[in-house]
Amino acid sequence: MMYFFIGALSCVVFVISVFHYICQDGLVGMRHVIAFLLFTATTVSYATRVSMSVGIVAMTDKTSPNEYGHMIFDWDTSIKNTILSSFFWGYIILQIPAGMLAGRFGGKFLVFGAMTLTGVVNLILPISAQHGGWIAVCICRVAMGLTQGLLYPSIHGLLGHWAPVTERSRLGTFVYAGAQLGTIIEMTTAGFLSASSWGWPSVFYVAGIICLVWSVLWIVLGASAPGTSRWISIEEQKYIETNAASDELNSESLPTPWRSILTSLPFWSILIAHCGQGLGFWTLLTELPSYMNSVLGVKIEHGGVLSALPYIAMYILSFFFSWLSDFLVNRNIISLVASRKIFNTIAFWGPAAALLGLSYLPAGHLTLAVVILTITVGLNGAHYVGFMLSHIDLSPNFASTLMGITNGCSAIFSIMAPLSVSAVIQDETLASEWRKVFLISIAFYFLGNLFFVLFISGDIQSWNEPENTTGAVEEGVKRKQSVTVRRPSIGEQKF
Repeated sequence: MMYFFIGALSCVVFVISVFHYICQDGLVGMRHVIAFLLFTATTVSYATRVSMSVGIVAMTDKTSPNEYGHMIFDWDTSIKNTILSSFFWGYIILQIPAGMLAGRFGGKFLVFGAMTLTGVVNLILPISAQHGGWIAVCICRVAMGLTQGLLYPSIHGLLGHWAPVTERSRLGTFVYAGAQLGTIIEMTTAGFLSASSWGWPSVFYVAGIICLVWSVLWIVLGASAPGTSRWISIEEQKYIETNAASDELNSESLPTPWRSILTSLPFWSILIAHCGQGLGFWTLLTELPSYMNSVLGVKIEHGGVLSALPYIAMYILSFFFSWLSDFLVNRNIISLVASRKIFNTIAFWGPAAALLGLSYLPAGHLTLAVVILTITVGLNGAHYVGFMLSHIDLSPNFASTLMGITNGCSAIFSIMAPLSVSAVIQDETLASEWRKVFLISIAFYFLGNLFFVLFISGDIQSWNEPENTTGAVEEGVKRKQSVTVRRPSIGEQKF
């Protein structure tokens, strides 16, 4: 493990040197470096979330040989699902404060703190489990949820500053698709790490070290906005600031219009869609390894690979959906709001239909079950160009605050995902018991998208610029009017 840590630090030094060279020589834009770092942040953070979904199978598998003497715990289904849900107990608390803080002061140090503390918690979790049992594990997961509660609202704010309007859909999808890549990596490797001589503790040690390595890169290269970056060229800074739609760092003169937000039907459509996504997606994400193991009889070392296949499909399809959405909107084939509705429907009702088929699939059809699960999760990749970017559509100035609200409420439903399994499943080995879980997810997917389609808007809302801040409003309007005036130069278009 020490050699791994030394090697990781060497990689950090090398990467910083390379980024310094390519940014100074104009080979890529600094906005692309920031997008790449945020992409890896979502990748690593999601890997740490998913680590428990696979790790808990190995931690409680009494049938494994356990040749290396790693502690195996006697936890029943209720305890395991309590552990799986505990991440979200902390996750919901800091969402709204994080959105407001990111809007006011920028997201650099919030993201740094979130990733650093996540790394530390992962490193101490195996020791805590061995000395404090499942309660200590829950405490670690709650702490991890608290720290990661800072992450997504901050990332949404950072995208508002760094991603020009003409590139926002592509950069936004690229950044958030890291969640699926992290899921793929963790589900693919966690099973093999658990079955290795290092055992299940290595799942958390490796994740923790990678978080700390990323934090070093971010504190050196990251910045809350182009104007605070030491690496960016003057030309690129002017281009981004001219073509950005967010004035959030100036939001001390823009009071948050809470009443208007909370009485806005388009905002509620995003909120309800986000909550439906939270329960449906996290039911699959937290319980898929257990379903594979208990119902389909897949061994731990193979279960991670098979469980990752649906997220590979989601990762790939998310880029296809992003390209298709931009193509249809930019060619004036459909409007922006029509695009949001169409792709959100694909993301919600597609998985609902596939899960319905899975619910009535006879036992013993492993291949067909994996195909259906792959379709279910893969189609869900369309939600990035569905409700996920609608926060910025409605209010560029308060996008991070809106994300904090909807992501926090979604986390409540994410808590319900594993707990609902404990409530409805009596015997994990029966496919008929899992059918009840899938039907709950189907209902949330269906109703969440129905409300979204009926009430979402693609227009910037009037409360985006409060009336009592005329000076700030006039400045914001001037900037928005010049959003598409200047196209990037050849040098700025390089990646």
